[in-house]
Amino acid sequence: MAADLNVEVVAGDAERQILVRLVVPAGTTVLQAARQANISAACPGLEVDPQRLGIFGRQVPPEQTVSDGDRVEVYRPLKADPKAVRRALAALAKKS
Repeated sequence: MAADLNVEVVAGDAERQILVRLVVPAGTTVLQAARQANISAACPGLEVDPQRLGIFGRQVPPEQTVSDGDRVEVYRPLKADPKAVRRALAALAKKS
């Protein structure tokens, strides 16, 4: 029988951060852990996007399995494209 794993799932928005500690069976994926944490109930408006998940600051595929002690992170979509913001600021600086 496989041992259970202790993992944390974290997410946040502009007002708060959420941390949920879970005990999951070995073989649990990052996506399964994120969904089990039920982040959207604690942080309305934040949905778990399978393409925006990571472990300890590194983006990982949703099918990656978690290890004991992992911190699964649910990333928010960016409000603005960083490249577009830099271009706009450069254009403003060029005009002045």
